[in-house]
Order: sequence, then structure tokens, then C-alpha cells
Amino acid sequence: MIHLETRQLQYFVVLAEELHFSRAAKRLCISQPPLSMAIKQLEGTLQAQLFERNSRGVRLTHAGRHLLAQARDILERTRRAAADTRAVAQGMAGSLRLGFVGSSMYRGLPEALELMRAQYPDVRVDLLELNSIDQLAALQSGKIDLGLMHTLAPPAGMRAQVVVSEPFIACLPARHPLAAQDRIAMAQLANERLILFSEAVSPEYFGVIRSMCQKAGFDPELRHEVRHWLSVLSLVGTGQGVSLVPACLQRAGMQGLVFKPLARKAPLSVLQAMWRPDPEHPLVPILLGHLQSVVKKQRPAASGRR
Repeated sequence: MIHLETRQLQYFVVLAEELHFSRAAKRLCISQPPLSMAIKQLEGTLQAQLFERNSRGVRLTHAGRHLLAQARDILERTRRAAADTRAVAQGMAGSLRLGFVGSSMYRGLPEALELMRAQYPDVRVDLLELNSIDQLAALQSGKIDLGLMHTLAPPAGMRAQVVVSEPFIACLPARHPLAAQDRIAMAQLANERLILFSEAVSPEYFGVIRSMCQKAGFDPELRHEVRHWLSVLSLVGTGQGVSLVPACLQRAGMQGLVFKPLARKAPLSVLQAMWRPDPEHPLVPILLGHLQSVVKKQRPAASGRR
């Protein structure tokens, strides 16, 4: 196998451009003997004469002219490979596979992605919407690099960080009799049809809301169980029932809905990030930094917004 050193190719290209050993050595910041030795070694490796030397100077042979273009290409590809690798290691390039739950879209994720795109245009973020349990499995299998999910205890070997926590609020059709109230008592929902996330998709949310109802003295009448928050809002908007949702969903901008805080302190809906710290993907802390910055700037959604 022929082994070409980038140092030898660099010396060759400079000499081919200068056609003068002394000037080439000066440009390379070396003395002339190491340059001559490197060229001889390169010619020996290739078993081809690259330069003709005589009293009138130096000129490329046919083989030397053939090598010049390829040597320039090899050196440029080597330079790009080094620069690209350095950029990936520093988080300025590469790709990040991001899992997310639907509520992330109302908790700063679109804005954080836009900040990352503006700051690092060579970074690609691949998005995959998954429920929390499926994200955990995807992290463990290496299918995603970072997950934005509801609160799950991180297993051994994973790191987790809370992104945002906010209370559950009541979501009602705009014409609902309770829509005129400033606050809603849980007991007032006892006879309402409740639209919830499917227990199979989000057992935590399902359990929290059922517990809220039971503490108010009733078991919820579960008429619909859905898989996406927009489906919850759509069903409420068409009068199919009421729901308890994270406060961030007020930012969805859907018509025909009213959001009301609860009369008593409500449990918190928590969005957390989870990732593998060993080895840590260099783009993970960058995206999390943008996300935390956006969350801090977002003002809490006003209660009672229509």
C-alpha cells in the first residue's frame, strides 16, 4: 500500500508553484535540505520523477503535472475534513436527533430551533414526535440524542433537566356556562365529560388529572382519550367536553376556547430534557441553552384568554 504524507504533498505543491527550491523553502519556513529530502522521498514512494532539475532551474515533469491537481485536491479535502470535525466537536456543525412531545411546541421549542439555525446554519436538527415512554426507549437504543418529555425518572446512565413547569388549567368551550368565571373549582367539573390524553400514551398525565378529580370528590367521566394536545383542544372547541391542560396550550391560538385557572393550587405540568451524558453530544447543551433562554423570556400566558 502506498502511503502519502500530507507534509510531502504540501512541500510538493509549494515547489510546483515556485519552481525554485530556495523560494519554496522560504515560503514553507524550512531550510532547503529538508525540502529536497521530502521531494526525493515522495518520488521514491511514487516511483516517478516529479521535477526536472538543471542549471536553468526546476520544472514539472508530465507525472508532476498530473500529481499537482490531485495533490491540491487531497490537501483541500484534508483541510475540510479537519475543519468539519473540529466544528462538529465544538457544536458548530453536524446533526442532532431530537425527540419531543407535542406540548414542546408551545414551550419555546420553535423559537429555540430558530435561534440555533441562525447561530449555527450548518447544524441540522432532525425532529421526531414521540410520547415520553417511547422517547426513553429511543434514547436507550441510540435512535435519538435528546428527548423533551414529561417527567420520568431518568434511568441509570441518563441525565435529566427540567425545562419548564407550569400549572394545569381548565380548558372550556367559549360558550360553556363556566366560561364567565374567573376561576374554576374542580368540583364544578364533576358532571362534565372530560377529554384526556390516552393512559397508554401518557400514564403520568392521565394519573395526575384523575387524582385531581378524585381529590375533588368525583371520578371523571372519560368520554374521549386522545394522543395529541391539538386533538384535545379541537374536541373541546367543538363542544365534546372539557379538559385540564398545561397553561402553555393557551399559546396554540385556537378559536372557540376559554382557559381558566383553577380555584386551588394545581399540580404542575413539567417538561424535562433527557440525554445520554457519556459521551455527551456537543449540540445538546447548545440547544438546551437556547431553550432555557426562550423559556425565561416567555411571559406566563394570561388567564381567561379566548
